[in-house]
Amino acid sequence: MKQPCVYILASSRNGTLYVGVTSDLPRRVWQHKCDLVDGFSARYAVHQLVWYELHERMESAIMREKQIKSGTRLRKLRLIEAMNPEWRDLYAGIL
Repeated sequence: MKQPCVYILASSRNGTLYVGVTSDLPRRVWQHKCDLVDGFSARYAVHQLVWYELHERMESAIMREKQIKSGTRLRKLRLIEAMNPEWRDLYAGIL
């Protein structure tokens, strides 16, 4: 089932962050983990799903992604720590 979603991947706790949007979170995170997504996430080993937010419409997910990307690193860290204070990889929980 497709579900618009904004997500943040990290290389490690307080490491490099990647913000993305997708309609199929399990598939997209798997692609990142297997380095099937060329570019930033493969180059910086950004493979841990540390935060995500579900949306009803892709338009709202895209708007939220842009808002998060334009925010400071501190705001991203606060989002992550509010949902996932231990910085666990949430991937297994979305399968």
